[in-house]
Amino acid sequence: MTENLVRHRVADGTATITLDSPHNRNALSARLRHELRELLVADIADESVRVIVLDHTGPVFCSGMDLRESRGAGASEQGVNEFPELLELIWTSPTPVVARLAGPARAGGVGLVAAADIAVAADTATFAFSEVRLGVVPAVISVTVLPRLAASAAHELFLTGETFDAARAVHIGLINSAVRAEDLDAEVDRMTRMLAKGAPTALAATKAMLRRPRSPRLSEEFADMLALSARHFASEEGQEGMRAFAEKRPPSWAAPAERPEQAADPERGPDETR
Repeated sequence: MTENLVRHRVADGTATITLDSPHNRNALSARLRHELRELLVADIADESVRVIVLDHTGPVFCSGMDLRESRGAGASEQGVNEFPELLELIWTSPTPVVARLAGPARAGGVGLVAAADIAVAADTATFAFSEVRLGVVPAVISVTVLPRLAASAAHELFLTGETFDAARAVHIGLINSAVRAEDLDAEVDRMTRMLAKGAPTALAATKAMLRRPRSPRLSEEFADMLALSARHFASEEGQEGMRAFAEKRPPSWAAPAERPEQAADPERGPDETR
Protein backbone atom coordinates (compact mmCIF):
# COMPACT_ATOMS: atom_id res chain seq x y z
CA MET A 1 0.00 0.00 0.00
CA THR A 2 1.38 3.40 -1.01
CA GLU A 3 1.58 5.90 1.82
CA ASN A 4 0.16 9.36 1.33
CA LEU A 5 2.55 12.26 0.78
CA VAL A 6 0.19 14.69 2.51
CA ARG A 7 -1.31 14.08 5.95
CA HIS A 8 -4.45 15.60 7.35
CA ARG A 9 -6.19 16.10 10.67
CA VAL A 10 -8.98 18.28 12.00
CA ALA A 11 -9.23 19.34 15.65
CA ASP A 12 -11.30 22.11 17.23
CA GLY A 13 -12.18 23.63 13.87
CA THR A 14 -8.59 23.76 12.61
CA ALA A 15 -7.61 21.55 9.67
CA THR A 16 -3.89 20.85 9.44
CA ILE A 17 -2.59 19.79 6.03
CA THR A 18 0.95 18.47 6.37
CA LEU A 19 3.36 17.97 3.48
CA ASP A 20 4.93 14.62 4.34
CA SER A 21 7.48 13.87 1.65
CA PRO A 22 10.77 14.58 3.45
CA HIS A 23 12.73 12.19 1.22
CA ASN A 24 12.63 14.83 -1.54
CA ARG A 25 12.37 17.93 0.67
CA ASN A 26 8.59 18.06 0.22
CA ALA A 27 9.00 18.80 -3.47
CA LEU A 28 5.83 19.46 -5.41
CA SER A 29 5.65 16.13 -7.21
CA ALA A 30 2.56 15.22 -9.25
CA ARG A 31 1.33 12.95 -6.46
CA LEU A 32 1.87 15.50 -3.71
CA ARG A 33 0.14 18.21 -5.76
CA HIS A 34 -2.85 15.92 -6.36
CA GLU A 35 -3.18 15.00 -2.68
CA LEU A 36 -2.74 18.60 -1.56
CA ARG A 37 -5.43 19.78 -3.97
CA GLU A 38 -7.92 17.14 -2.81
CA LEU A 39 -7.47 18.06 0.84
CA LEU A 40 -7.70 21.80 0.19
CA VAL A 41 -10.94 21.35 -1.76
CA ALA A 42 -12.42 19.19 1.01
CA ASP A 43 -11.43 21.54 3.83
CA ILE A 44 -12.68 24.62 2.01
CA ALA A 45 -16.04 22.91 1.50
CA ASP A 46 -16.27 21.78 5.15
CA GLU A 47 -18.21 24.38 7.15
CA SER A 48 -16.86 22.99 10.44
CA VAL A 49 -13.31 23.95 9.39
CA ARG A 50 -12.63 27.51 10.53
CA VAL A 51 -8.89 27.72 9.78
CA ILE A 52 -6.52 25.73 7.54
CA VAL A 53 -2.88 25.32 8.58
CA LEU A 54 -0.34 24.34 5.92
CA ASP A 55 2.43 22.44 7.71
CA HIS A 56 5.29 20.08 6.90
CA THR A 57 7.41 17.24 8.22
CA GLY A 58 11.18 17.09 7.90
CA PRO A 59 13.64 19.96 7.89
CA VAL A 60 12.34 21.65 4.69
CA PHE A 61 8.92 23.25 4.21
CA CYS A 62 8.92 22.86 0.43
CA SER A 63 11.73 22.88 -2.12
CA GLY A 64 9.54 23.75 -5.10
CA MET A 65 8.70 21.67 -8.15
CA ASP A 66 10.08 18.14 -8.31
CA LEU A 67 12.92 18.60 -10.79
CA ARG A 68 13.28 14.87 -11.39
CA GLU A 69 9.79 14.90 -12.91
CA SER A 70 10.42 18.13 -14.79
CA ARG A 71 13.55 17.11 -16.69
CA GLY A 72 12.71 16.44 -20.33
CA ALA A 73 9.03 17.26 -19.79
CA GLY A 74 6.82 19.80 -21.50
CA ALA A 75 4.79 22.32 -19.57
CA SER A 76 1.67 20.17 -19.23
CA GLU A 77 3.69 17.12 -18.22
CA GLN A 78 5.65 18.85 -15.47
CA GLY A 79 2.58 20.36 -13.82
CA VAL A 80 3.17 24.00 -14.70
CA ASN A 81 -0.39 24.07 -16.00
CA GLU A 82 -1.90 22.70 -12.79
CA PHE A 83 0.20 24.45 -10.15
CA PRO A 84 -1.73 27.73 -10.55
CA GLU A 85 -4.87 25.93 -9.39
CA LEU A 86 -3.19 25.06 -6.10
CA LEU A 87 -2.09 28.65 -5.54
CA GLU A 88 -5.52 29.96 -6.50
CA LEU A 89 -7.26 27.56 -4.10
CA ILE A 90 -5.21 28.94 -1.22
CA TRP A 91 -5.38 32.57 -2.38
CA THR A 92 -9.18 32.58 -2.86
CA SER A 93 -10.12 30.18 -0.05
CA PRO A 94 -12.94 31.70 2.03
CA THR A 95 -11.39 29.86 4.97
CA PRO A 96 -8.25 31.61 6.27
CA VAL A 97 -5.00 29.74 5.56
CA VAL A 98 -1.94 29.90 7.82
CA ALA A 99 1.46 28.63 6.63
CA ARG A 100 3.76 27.19 9.31
CA LEU A 101 7.43 26.97 8.33
CA ALA A 102 9.96 25.24 10.53
CA GLY A 103 12.44 25.15 7.65
CA PRO A 104 13.37 26.52 4.23
CA ALA A 105 11.08 27.31 1.30
CA ARG A 106 12.30 27.58 -2.26
CA ALA A 107 10.72 28.59 -5.58
CA GLY A 108 7.23 27.05 -5.77
CA GLY A 109 7.31 26.52 -2.01
CA VAL A 110 7.59 30.29 -1.57
CA GLY A 111 4.57 30.61 -3.85
CA LEU A 112 2.54 28.49 -1.42
CA VAL A 113 3.70 30.66 1.49
CA ALA A 114 2.75 33.86 -0.32
CA ALA A 115 -0.69 32.51 -1.23
CA ALA A 116 -1.54 31.95 2.45
CA ASP A 117 -3.22 34.71 4.44
CA ILE A 118 -0.73 34.51 7.29
CA ALA A 119 2.73 32.93 7.32
CA VAL A 120 4.74 32.22 10.46
CA ALA A 121 8.30 30.90 10.29
CA ALA A 122 11.03 29.81 12.63
CA ASP A 123 13.77 32.42 12.62
CA THR A 124 16.14 29.79 11.20
CA ALA A 125 14.05 29.32 8.04
CA THR A 126 15.43 30.62 4.75
CA PHE A 127 13.90 31.52 1.40
CA ALA A 128 15.03 31.86 -2.20
CA PHE A 129 13.61 32.40 -5.65
CA SER A 130 16.09 30.00 -7.19
CA GLU A 131 14.47 29.72 -10.63
CA VAL A 132 16.87 31.91 -12.63
CA ARG A 133 19.83 29.87 -11.39
CA LEU A 134 18.18 26.83 -12.97
CA GLY A 135 17.47 28.59 -16.25
CA VAL A 136 13.75 29.05 -15.64
CA VAL A 137 11.51 31.97 -14.65
CA PRO A 138 9.56 32.45 -11.37
CA ALA A 139 6.50 33.24 -13.46
CA VAL A 140 3.64 31.32 -11.85
CA ILE A 141 4.56 32.12 -8.26
CA SER A 142 4.91 35.82 -9.14
CA VAL A 143 1.10 36.03 -9.13
CA THR A 144 0.96 35.42 -5.37
CA VAL A 145 4.41 36.70 -4.41
CA LEU A 146 4.53 40.12 -6.07
CA PRO A 147 1.48 41.55 -4.28
CA ARG A 148 3.30 40.91 -1.01
CA LEU A 149 6.86 42.04 -1.76
CA ALA A 150 8.30 45.53 -1.86
CA ALA A 151 9.13 46.21 -5.51
CA SER A 152 12.85 46.79 -4.94
CA ALA A 153 13.14 43.52 -3.01
CA ALA A 154 11.26 41.63 -5.71
CA HIS A 155 13.64 42.87 -8.41
CA GLU A 156 16.71 42.00 -6.37
CA LEU A 157 15.63 38.59 -5.13
CA PHE A 158 13.93 37.35 -8.31
CA LEU A 159 16.92 38.33 -10.44
CA THR A 160 19.75 37.20 -8.16
CA GLY A 161 18.19 34.05 -6.68
CA GLU A 162 19.97 34.94 -3.45
CA THR A 163 19.00 33.12 -0.25
CA PHE A 164 17.55 35.38 2.44
CA ASP A 165 16.59 34.77 6.05
CA ALA A 166 13.31 34.93 7.93
CA ALA A 167 14.01 38.36 9.37
CA ARG A 168 14.30 39.83 5.88
CA ALA A 169 11.23 37.85 4.77
CA VAL A 170 9.27 39.71 7.45
CA HIS A 171 10.83 43.04 6.49
CA ILE A 172 9.86 42.78 2.81
CA GLY A 173 6.35 41.50 3.55
CA LEU A 174 6.66 37.87 2.50
CA ILE A 175 5.82 36.44 5.93
CA ASN A 176 4.10 37.87 9.00
CA SER A 177 6.42 36.84 11.80
CA ALA A 178 9.64 34.98 12.54
CA VAL A 179 9.97 33.43 15.97
CA ARG A 180 12.33 31.11 17.78
CA ALA A 181 11.88 27.50 16.71
CA GLU A 182 10.67 26.55 20.18
CA ASP A 183 7.98 29.26 19.97
CA LEU A 184 6.71 28.38 16.50
CA ASP A 185 3.80 26.16 17.53
CA ALA A 186 2.64 28.64 20.14
CA GLU A 187 2.65 31.47 17.59
CA VAL A 188 0.73 29.41 15.02
CA ASP A 189 -1.77 28.44 17.71
CA ARG A 190 -2.17 32.10 18.67
CA MET A 191 -2.90 33.03 15.06
CA THR A 192 -5.43 30.24 14.56
CA ARG A 193 -7.23 31.11 17.79
CA MET A 194 -7.51 34.76 16.76
CA LEU A 195 -8.80 33.82 13.31
CA ALA A 196 -11.40 31.48 14.84
CA LYS A 197 -12.86 34.42 16.78
CA GLY A 198 -14.02 35.96 13.50
CA ALA A 199 -17.42 35.19 12.00
CA PRO A 200 -17.04 32.76 9.07
CA THR A 201 -18.97 34.77 6.47
CA ALA A 202 -17.36 38.03 7.58
CA LEU A 203 -13.90 36.46 7.36
CA ALA A 204 -14.60 35.18 3.84
CA ALA A 205 -15.92 38.57 2.73
CA THR A 206 -13.00 40.41 4.33
CA LYS A 207 -10.52 38.11 2.64
CA ALA A 208 -12.22 38.68 -0.73
CA MET A 209 -12.13 42.43 -0.09
CA LEU A 210 -8.42 42.33 0.63
CA ARG A 211 -7.73 40.39 -2.58
CA ARG A 212 -9.93 42.41 -4.95
CA PRO A 213 -8.50 44.95 -7.41
CA ARG A 214 -9.28 48.53 -6.45
CA SER A 215 -11.26 50.88 -8.64
CA PRO A 216 -9.25 53.91 -9.80
CA ARG A 217 -12.32 56.06 -9.09
CA LEU A 218 -12.57 56.84 -5.38
CA SER A 219 -16.33 57.45 -5.52
CA GLU A 220 -16.92 54.00 -7.01
CA GLU A 221 -14.67 52.41 -4.40
CA PHE A 222 -16.56 54.09 -1.54
CA ALA A 223 -19.91 53.05 -3.05
CA ASP A 224 -18.81 49.42 -3.32
CA MET A 225 -17.45 49.39 0.22
CA LEU A 226 -20.57 51.08 1.63
CA ALA A 227 -22.74 48.40 0.01
CA LEU A 228 -20.49 45.64 1.36
CA SER A 229 -20.59 47.12 4.85
CA ALA A 230 -24.39 47.52 4.79
CA ARG A 231 -24.94 43.92 3.67
CA HIS A 232 -22.95 42.55 6.57
CA PHE A 233 -24.39 44.89 9.20
CA ALA A 234 -27.85 43.68 8.13
CA SER A 235 -26.88 40.01 7.83
CA GLU A 236 -27.92 37.35 10.32
CA GLU A 237 -24.29 36.94 11.30
CA GLY A 238 -23.78 40.67 11.81
CA GLN A 239 -26.92 41.01 13.91
CA GLU A 240 -25.90 38.02 16.04
CA GLY A 241 -22.46 39.52 16.60
CA MET A 242 -23.92 42.82 17.78
CA ARG A 243 -26.42 41.09 20.07
CA ALA A 244 -23.66 38.98 21.59
CA PHE A 245 -21.54 42.08 22.15
CA ALA A 246 -24.38 43.90 23.92
CA GLU A 247 -25.25 40.83 26.01
CA LYS A 248 -21.58 40.19 26.90
CA ARG A 249 -21.70 36.61 25.68
CA PRO A 250 -19.84 34.65 22.98
CA PRO A 251 -21.39 34.83 19.51
CA SER A 252 -22.84 31.65 18.05
CA TRP A 253 -19.71 30.86 16.03
CA ALA A 254 -17.29 31.11 18.98
CA ALA A 255 -16.13 28.29 21.22
CA PRO A 256 -18.39 28.14 24.31
CA ALA A 257 -15.59 29.03 26.71
CA GLU A 258 -14.66 32.18 24.83
CA ARG A 259 -15.76 35.69 25.72
CA PRO A 260 -15.33 38.57 23.28
CA GLU A 261 -12.32 40.66 24.16
CA GLN A 262 -14.42 43.81 23.73
CA ALA A 263 -16.63 42.93 26.69
CA ALA A 264 -13.64 43.08 29.00
CA ASP A 265 -12.65 46.58 27.84
CA PRO A 266 -14.20 49.17 30.19
CA GLU A 267 -13.09 52.00 27.91
CA ARG A 268 -15.46 50.94 25.16
CA GLY A 269 -19.14 51.63 24.97
CA PRO A 270 -21.68 49.05 23.70
CA ASP A 271 -21.82 50.56 20.21
CA GLU A 272 -18.14 51.21 19.57
CA THR A 273 -16.13 49.49 16.88
CA ARG A 274 -12.46 49.98 16.10
